[in-house]
Amino acid sequence: MPDKNYLKNLRVPTKEKPLRILVSACMIGIKCGIDGTAYGEYPSVLKIMNYDNVKLISFCPEDFSFGTPREMCDIHGGTGLDVLEGKSKVLTATGIDWTDGMIKASEKMLGVAISNDIELAVMMDVSAACGNHVIYDGNRYAENKKYQIGMGVCGAQLHRAGYKIISWREYESLEILYSKFDPLHVINKEAKDFDEHEWYKGYFKKLN
Repeated sequence: MPDKNYLKNLRVPTKEKPLRILVSACMIGIKCGIDGTAYGEYPSVLKIMNYDNVKLISFCPEDFSFGTPREMCDIHGGTGLDVLEGKSKVLTATGIDWTDGMIKASEKMLGVAISNDIELAVMMDVSAACGNHVIYDGNRYAENKKYQIGMGVCGAQLHRAGYKIISWREYESLEILYSKFDPLHVINKEAKDFDEHEWYKGYFKKLN
């Protein structure tokens, strides 16, 4: 879950010293999705680009290791942290083992975060690479596909190193972030983070 206290205590950025955010490249229009597109539009993230006191550093770990276009992949037998600990694998939809490539991509993403003095990461949830909250439990194309609470491999790598991560659908957290960029921003008090959505509470309640 997002660390709202961390977001509230972030420094107030300026044009001269912008807040440095690592972002999944596909969410800001870079065509690095599996099919060579940008996976649609993400207004909650694109809005950040309108501020002049933020510096976005984009990276696509899957493009780094596997190129574009490419197969879809998911984590089998655990979460991204389990992959890093050698307990589970990353497999493509056709069964090719991409575990090593994904770990290398996560190490590269961590290097990008370190070298750019990243203060926050905004990432693509559900992704086997960039997921930060919910990922698929095995193949997303399975007839009885399942979700699990957990991070993708790159999300886990960043989290393990102490970086804070939110996704494009952590709307309450993003409202806090917008208010850092613009002191006149009126926070939408009806905005909810993903774990507060009815689908999330209903789905994971059934699993418990």
